[in-house]
Order: sequence, then structure tokens, then C-alpha cells
Amino acid sequence: MTLVDHHDPAVFRGVLGHYPTGVAVVTAMTQDGPVGMAVGTFTSISLDPPLVGFFPDRNSSTWARIRAAGAFCANILGEGHQDVCRVFASRGVDRFGAVDWVPGPTGSPVLTDAIAWADCELVDDHPVGDHRLAVGRVTALSLH
Repeated sequence: MTLVDHHDPAVFRGVLGHYPTGVAVVTAMTQDGPVGMAVGTFTSISLDPPLVGFFPDRNSSTWARIRAAGAFCANILGEGHQDVCRVFASRGVDRFGAVDWVPGPTGSPVLTDAIAWADCELVDDHPVGDHRLAVGRVTALSLH
């Protein structure tokens, strides 16, 4: 066993990058149109009440717009969605021009090619280090 410097962000990211995560595209509808971002931190939090969460970067301008919308849809991506993930992880591109979507129950975009989705009302937002913990109460969900 070799110990590494856990205080070095590059080492920390490199080691934890070996843990496979569920990738989702979190979307919302704003007054200026749809917004969305790829997240590798989407998780189930509670069954009763049904809560999910993810950890956006605290400086993310996309997260600020999703938070202001007050609702979001977590679109679960599968193995064949690398291109969708890249689009929503990129800056300065027309993210919604590259995918088909329909409004979900909260108005948040549901990606028609997602393998599943959960439409949520934002119920909590906590600072956690250099990220935020966004918690949503699931109001509707579906498998595609």
C-alpha cells in the first residue's frame, strides 16, 4: 500500500476518479430558456420522502440559474450517452440544440433519449467545501 498526498487536488481527483459514478444531466427552465449541466454526483438520498441530490460547483453559473428556477430534472444517462455528456459538460455550446427534449411536469427539460428521469422541486441547497449539495423532492419520474 502506497499512501499519496490527499491534500493535492490533482492526486485526490485522480484517486477518486477510479470510482464509477452515475452520470446525469440536470436541467431547468428559466425565463431565458432551458439550462443544463452534466453531473457525476447524482444520488438517491431518501425514499420517504423521495429525495435526490447532486453536488454542483459553488461557482457554476449554470447552477445559479437552476437554483433560481426552483425546480430541476435529473436526466439519467447510460453507457451510450458519451456525446450528450460531453455537450452538457462543455462551455459556449448550444446544449439544447444537440438533443431532443420535452418539458417535464415542472417545466424542466426531459431529454427524450435519457434512460430515466426524475423531475424535482429544489428543497435545499447547502454549502459543502467548494461545492453545494442540491436536494430535490421528486415530483415525477419515469424510465424510458
